[in-house]
Amino acid sequence: MLIDRPNQKALTNEDLESLSKLKALIDNVIADGKVSKNDIEMINCAIYSNGKVLIEEVTLLRQMVRDKIDCGLLIYEY
Repeated sequence: MLIDRPNQKALTNEDLESLSKLKALIDNVIADGKVSKNDIEMINCAIYSNGKVLIEEVTLLRQMVRDKIDCGLLIYEY
């Protein structure tokens, strides 16, 4: 499905750096194949740390964590 965002602005260097740090954090968290509630809270804090939530951050979280939990590739520990 193609999603068109006509009002989307180009990402700044700060945004790209934030995305890179978030990806590294998520990679570190999911390395053991398990995700805990504390891990999710840590990821959410990283997303909200700059005072704005980018659609790219939400997409990255969904692709790297939520979709893998749904497929059984990651285990969510309460």
